[in-house]
Amino acid sequence: MQQEFLNYPVGPMALKLTVALGMGMLIGMERKWSHKEAGIRTFSIVALLGMFAAVISPSVIIAAMVGVFLLIIVTNARSLKTDNTVEITTSAALIADYLLGVLVGLGHIFTPVAGTIIVTMLLAWKTELNRFAGGLQPSEIRSAIILGLIGFVIYPIMPDRFIDPWQLFNPSDAWISIIAIAGIGFVNYVFLRIYRSHGLYLGAIFGGLVNSTATVAEISSRLEDAGTPEKITTLSSLINISMFVRNMVLAALFVPLSLAATLFPLVAMAAIAALWIWRDYIRHKDVQQEIDLKLSSPISLRKVLWFGILFIVIQTSGTLLTRVFGSLGIMVTGLIGGFISSASTTAAAATMAEHGEITATVAGSVAIISSMASALIDLPIVWRTISNKKVVKEFTLKLLSILLVGITAVVLDRVFHVSDLLL
Repeated sequence: MQQEFLNYPVGPMALKLTVALGMGMLIGMERKWSHKEAGIRTFSIVALLGMFAAVISPSVIIAAMVGVFLLIIVTNARSLKTDNTVEITTSAALIADYLLGVLVGLGHIFTPVAGTIIVTMLLAWKTELNRFAGGLQPSEIRSAIILGLIGFVIYPIMPDRFIDPWQLFNPSDAWISIIAIAGIGFVNYVFLRIYRSHGLYLGAIFGGLVNSTATVAEISSRLEDAGTPEKITTLSSLINISMFVRNMVLAALFVPLSLAATLFPLVAMAAIAALWIWRDYIRHKDVQQEIDLKLSSPISLRKVLWFGILFIVIQTSGTLLTRVFGSLGIMVTGLIGGFISSASTTAAAATMAEHGEITATVAGSVAIISSMASALIDLPIVWRTISNKKVVKEFTLKLLSILLVGITAVVLDRVFHVSDLLL
């Protein structure tokens, strides 16, 4: 048995005692509030036991762990005898509490404290977590599994090099772009699931972050059915601003310097859109309406393959056109690609900038151009859905004014090199 613990300084030992006691009391208080037999004293003692065992020797850690298991067995046997139930969650919490105490004894502070907070949150949010899990659809569970598969299983085995003699296709680049697009879309989809019934405007914002085209299509159809088509301008502006921000973030993930090129056009378009939103809100603020948006999850095998194929096509064609026509080639590619998927187009341009094929400024401009092309798709959707000609005309003029400001900002940026000055 190790004897070093007999000569440990008082200060570090006092810190370990305090941290272990605080962790046990925090988890124990939650169990006490939940009316469990194992409460503050039990969890505090178990955390201290783990800390003492780790300070003494590894063999004592194992022996003390056996004691914790015996305590759990006795507790569950008593629970079975009295009310015919098994305290599975409390048993798991006791084991976690002991291991967290062991970590404190080994000298860790951040990990056990963070682990204690997480364990307490999981215990305290029982009702909310059960409600969330009960509301999950099989397709959403499959989406989470696919996201983990493409991110942690497939990506590490992808070769990080060009596999063709023309240096057009890097499998690792394509796959990490798929992960970024799918991951951002899935996180925003979760927020949409949580907040879509909390208000029309929140639903439009999170819907635009997931899939702007699908959100505009659904909202315009719902507004037409509800007899309030005049709100389409406000909601479309919110959706497109969300989409602009999503693409800006996507570009900045790969090439942070591209942020300078996207800020000027985005701020200009957002300012005009905000003016129209404010004007429409003043005119129609008396209209109260809730729309529960129901968009499909952005992750499935079909969508992942679509993202990948589209990314490869855009990057390959953009690289070839850039080699022939310079930055104009990738600009044209960004415009055409934006009509199909602005996210994939933005990721492709950002990847090219990452490899030095285009500048960060050009990559940012492509992100804005593809975003505006995606917003332009709103016109045929609204023309087909909304029957009120006056509303359609007003919507068209407002959207075109936003896009015109964006185009002007991009042109001014290219002429006067505003983003270059920011860089």
